[in-house]
Amino acid sequence: MKRKINRVLIIVNRLKNEADRIISEIREYLGQRDIESDIFSTEDRNTRLDCTRVDLAFSLGGDGTVLFSARLLAPHKIPILPVNLGNFGFITEVSKTEWVSAFEKFYHGELGVGEHLMIKVGVQRNGDEVISFTGLNDGVISAAGISKIVRLYISLKSTRLGEYRADGVIIATPTGSTAYSAAAGGPILDPEMEAMIINPICPFTLSNRPLVVQGDEKIYVEIGDKQRTSLILTIDGQNVFPLQPNDIIEFRKTEEKALIIHSDKRNFYEILRTKLNWSGGPDA
Repeated sequence: MKRKINRVLIIVNRLKNEADRIISEIREYLGQRDIESDIFSTEDRNTRLDCTRVDLAFSLGGDGTVLFSARLLAPHKIPILPVNLGNFGFITEVSKTEWVSAFEKFYHGELGVGEHLMIKVGVQRNGDEVISFTGLNDGVISAAGISKIVRLYISLKSTRLGEYRADGVIIATPTGSTAYSAAAGGPILDPEMEAMIINPICPFTLSNRPLVVQGDEKIYVEIGDKQRTSLILTIDGQNVFPLQPNDIIEFRKTEEKALIIHSDKRNFYEILRTKLNWSGGPDA
């Protein structure tokens, strides 16, 4: 069954090669089908985004552009067609030569839409929430300057896990399990799982290992006092907020999920196999 598509939003990283050419191709293609299209650049992140009547969004760039798009569009339940303008990412499965085929198959109901868990991260200070963010990949608490061990206290909604002395901690979604968390030795999860990862960064105590918890869990990270360095919270590697001693950072899943259109050319595990050289090679 055909999907109803009257208006398309094109979210683009204009720093990518061929971005303007692909935009022109997409707008001409859509125009021939009487589909409206608008452009929103990642450089205009402080500009208000109009999602009125938007049925579909193209994300033109890399995985970072998808992260940016997901935070904007998840509350509006707008599916994202991620087109990679560089090497294949873990999220951007569609190449710049495949977007026409992918769009047509989605339009005719032949491509599915994956539902990816997102997290809400709130910073509580002196009993009040001072700021909140949403993220598709992860939230990272770490030293703001020269890397030093920080002291954190981590709890779940019903259980205190204890004190962590480490370079920081990563709270990652399944989508984010292939990003910073994987580089820090965390497990790789199927991106549509309902789970979160607690991954200490270079812990002082080797028994502090990565932990996978249920998706409906709440995770609390309390900043210990008398730190040797200032700390920051980073969301998806794109939003940064300075933290203070005794702040409590709450992580929980959002009600909305990021809706990301699958490719029929390759799936997550095929990309994983290629990226990690599972079949062998000099970089394996």
